[in-house]
Amino acid sequence: MTDKPADGPGEGDDEQQNPFKGTPFEHLFGAGGAMGGMGGMGGAGGQMPDLSAMFGGKMPDLNQIMSQIQSLMQPYDGPVNWDLAVDTARKTVAQQPDPSPSQRQKDAVADALGLADHWLDTATELPSAITSTGAWSRAEWVVGTQEVWRGLVEPVAAQSAQSLSGALPEEAQAMGGPLLGMLGTFMGSMLATQAGSGIGTLASEVLSVSDVGLPLAPAGRAALLPANIESFAEGLDVGYDDVLLYLALREAAHQRLYGSVPWLREHVLGAVKDYGRGIDINTEAIQARIEEQMRGVDPSNPESVQQLLEGGLFDLPRSPLQVAALERLEIVLALVEGWVDEVVGQATEGRMPAAAKLQEAVRRRRAAGGPAEETFAALVGLELRPRRLRDASTLWGSLRTRQGAEARDGVWTHPDLLPTSADLDDPLGFRDEANAPEALSDEDFDAELAKLLGGGSEERPDEQPGADDE
Repeated sequence: MTDKPADGPGEGDDEQQNPFKGTPFEHLFGAGGAMGGMGGMGGAGGQMPDLSAMFGGKMPDLNQIMSQIQSLMQPYDGPVNWDLAVDTARKTVAQQPDPSPSQRQKDAVADALGLADHWLDTATELPSAITSTGAWSRAEWVVGTQEVWRGLVEPVAAQSAQSLSGALPEEAQAMGGPLLGMLGTFMGSMLATQAGSGIGTLASEVLSVSDVGLPLAPAGRAALLPANIESFAEGLDVGYDDVLLYLALREAAHQRLYGSVPWLREHVLGAVKDYGRGIDINTEAIQARIEEQMRGVDPSNPESVQQLLEGGLFDLPRSPLQVAALERLEIVLALVEGWVDEVVGQATEGRMPAAAKLQEAVRRRRAAGGPAEETFAALVGLELRPRRLRDASTLWGSLRTRQGAEARDGVWTHPDLLPTSADLDDPLGFRDEANAPEALSDEDFDAELAKLLGGGSEERPDEQPGADDE
């Protein structure tokens, strides 16, 4: 990246000063990169780095780049600079108006959740799990869910840093702790920036605290976002009160399921964490990605540089561990969303004429990816789209019709009882054998036929053959 004589002191010094040579971070940490130039005006021998070549022939604003990178190198505790993530999310939310809910809106949300719980009592025996209600602004949603997001992002950061450190050349690994610490700091800040941007964007679209299917708030804390619900209601040709009540029903149903099934919360969040832990860094793919994005940067535009730091540097092929975790997560999310869909359908039957229209609107929104897909896809390539929501809803409804609501809800007793991907392929056949008549032998058939012809009564001891002859 730096023009220097082939036989001068620059080449050897550059390799010594750049232990990341041959890795995705060569351009950032080498003598010819922005980090390498922070101690002086260029690389080995005091030469100016050829940043114009890096950025497609345009000379970048060095102060802008150094400021961005220095912000990523500030010390913090843990694998992720979470303060940076929350700050980024808040700034993202602040890019558009975010009014605090009025008292009227808070009262309306509380009333809707109360009525929703009453209706759900007729659709499921799982008890209410709501301990508090809230009408949240977008910024309040960021604050109220940030601890769960942190737990989901930290395994990604830890595994990414570990994978990259293991892929470093021997020269870099020989430098030990300080270098690896710098790499971990940089990775944790990069992921924090990405996560914060994604969470902030998500806050402008979610309708409730459970909208993405994950338990993002402490147990029992139900919340809706009136401003986002108003936007969702536009164009539905359904009154706002009905929309609010329907979404309150979905929120209350999520709360019941997660509150009544003790293993479910960790089962779902654990699948997301396992996905993060399964990251297998391909350094060649990252280097190609970095070079591609750098060529698209306009150094005269600060937003372009920011997009480089925020966008998809880790959109890489999934490892086998990630594929397995993703399959497990997709199935359980579909089952959760399908159960909520089915139970809410039962609760609104005969009570809310607009329920069918709202159900279809929610289904289309979720099937199209919903708010969560872009967030996780940009962060670590993970999509939370419940692709099989309709199949899962059909499965739960069929089981209720055949065996009752108690049997439907009883499946959640243990994770080993949950339907599989094969069961979703044939949702009407799940546990069908439980209703199938037991095959009878010829002797059993004759005995049952005899009982039927005899009026269905069992043969009494005093009616043994020959009793009347005595």
